[in-house]
Amino acid sequence: MSVPVETFFLDPDAQGTLQAQIQQMIAEAILSGRLPRGEKLPSTRALAKHLGVSRITVTLSYTELQASDYLTSKGRSGFYVSDNAPEPPTFQPRNQTEDRIDWSRAIGNSFREVSTPQKPQDWRQHRYPFTYGQSDETLFDHNSWRLCALKALGQKDHDSMVRDYYDQDDPELVEFIARHILPRRGILARPEEILITLGAQNALWLSAQILLTQRRTAAIEDPCYYSLRDILMQSRCHLEPVPVDADGMPPEALPDETDVIFSTPSHQSPTTATMPLERRKRLLERARELDALVVEDDYDFEMSFLHPPSPALKSLDKEGRVIYVGSFSKSLFPGLRLGYLVGSEPFIREARALRSTVLRHPPGLIQRSVAYFLSLGHYDALIRRIGAAYEDRRNVMEEAIEKHGLTVSGSGVFGGSAFWMEAPENVNTLELAARLKEKSVLIEPGKPFFAGENRPQHFYRLAYSSIPADRIPTGISLISQEISNLT
Repeated sequence: MSVPVETFFLDPDAQGTLQAQIQQMIAEAILSGRLPRGEKLPSTRALAKHLGVSRITVTLSYTELQASDYLTSKGRSGFYVSDNAPEPPTFQPRNQTEDRIDWSRAIGNSFREVSTPQKPQDWRQHRYPFTYGQSDETLFDHNSWRLCALKALGQKDHDSMVRDYYDQDDPELVEFIARHILPRRGILARPEEILITLGAQNALWLSAQILLTQRRTAAIEDPCYYSLRDILMQSRCHLEPVPVDADGMPPEALPDETDVIFSTPSHQSPTTATMPLERRKRLLERARELDALVVEDDYDFEMSFLHPPSPALKSLDKEGRVIYVGSFSKSLFPGLRLGYLVGSEPFIREARALRSTVLRHPPGLIQRSVAYFLSLGHYDALIRRIGAAYEDRRNVMEEAIEKHGLTVSGSGVFGGSAFWMEAPENVNTLELAARLKEKSVLIEPGKPFFAGENRPQHFYRLAYSSIPADRIPTGISLISQEISNLT
């Protein structure tokens, strides 16, 4: 298959003959790397028609490039980029346009200055990746997922894949969430009270955009999921960090001016604290006193392999005060980016309208594939398999941590996928992480999770979701050695 003719065009301001311009155009494409060796060029007839020149002009250009070893011909097959063509330069080709815009003035709202750290993209290349939020491909049921995706691509589901739902979602996915996923959390909801989102982060953004203004106050946990803090800072609301304890967010610490409370009661991020039932009730009572809304991120609830999870805040809510955020990205795989919002119908109507102005709806093919994966029982089997693997890894890590004298600051009562760790106060875990990376060990420094000027720097998170159990003891030993070196 040849390169599309649309790839080529003549510069109306170029100098020289048409033949010379065509030669230069193709040579520059080869030198820039756009045309690699062995790539087939359009036929002389097709390129001549596209450029509006005579075929002989193109033929002569190809012939000259062949003489210079840029191109080679293969009988009646056509012209190809020669195996002996000059190598593309290793430097970035010079931009031929001159950017004269003062972007510091042109950009009205900047979103670059966020606290979200850059995580290594090559984490799989490290031998001891205590990396949070990534899936273990050895646990995922690839065959079942592929079959569900193929089923969603079938003729029967063609309409659900190609149609524009406008502001609606796949009814089969919504129905399964309403009938099977939410009842496990004690939540009863109608389809009109459910909205599919592009992951939990998209759900949190929608909630913040709808509920918060510059005059309203949001209370968040400290430390907390740093992307949520970034979202709220962009909304320009008043932000009140509330320090968490071993049981999560203390209701009595919520400021009187609070309008919206953001909480992760199942597995607090990052401390992994689980909020007890009595505190959940007190949190709802405090929200009622403040006439505040609660956005519940039911984070990692599926990984409750030690004990059954506590009821969701939403299940205890009798006033429609709680907005519930769920996600399949952690339980299936992060790249899926599929979650859901559950709330009172007036709120979901607003969220649906806002979502439709940004992205209409998540892709129909992905929604239907997930619907099949859930309804055919693959999801439940996957959760059981992951839970068993995580429990084994957690036990191995607990033993290794105790053996090497490391300090656990928080571990999920019901399970989870990580430990929240505390190093000696004089240890900067940003420096610790950099030194460990040289030994193929990845940890997550804790500083970005905290708010304020003087953020603690000696906390770190160790996840066991991405590392095989047999590598955990050696990885923990290396961490312990490096902490000793720093102290």
